[in-house]
Amino acid sequence: MTSILRTIEFLALSVWLGSDVFLSFVVAPGAFRVLAPNRDQAGAIVGFSLTRMHLSGIALGIVFLLVRLVRTRSFASFVTPAALCVVLMIALTAISQYTVSAKMAALRMQMGSIQATTADSPLLAEFSRLHTVSVSLESGVLLAGFAAMYLMVRELVAGR
Repeated sequence: MTSILRTIEFLALSVWLGSDVFLSFVVAPGAFRVLAPNRDQAGAIVGFSLTRMHLSGIALGIVFLLVRLVRTRSFASFVTPAALCVVLMIALTAISQYTVSAKMAALRMQMGSIQATTADSPLLAEFSRLHTVSVSLESGVLLAGFAAMYLMVRELVAGR
């Protein structure tokens, strides 16, 4: 049973990391390349995908933590380095989804069209700033996820 539970932990983290990498390095650049004449449509596709990835990431993080709790039968497993990385991933993702992405969506609605908004618009400047914050948060999620994966492998080798 321990092997199955550990496999679910690895799977939850792997699926989350894989979706983040795929969205960041395939979907987003692809949408903006394919839909180059209409950046608003590309942004809508990326925004939709990002929301789905965030929600599934939070769910996968919770699954990871619950399965870890069942496997170890100890709340102390929540303060292991790997689990703390996953908690950080959940926190960064929630901040990105419920604050940064929400503000970006509101700005998009105010502008009507990002593509048609003048370059000197304060709304566009704020949107660009929030986009930078969003990218930083996603980078943090990826780094914490890679660290968690490494730490999980280290735990496995150490027999914990």
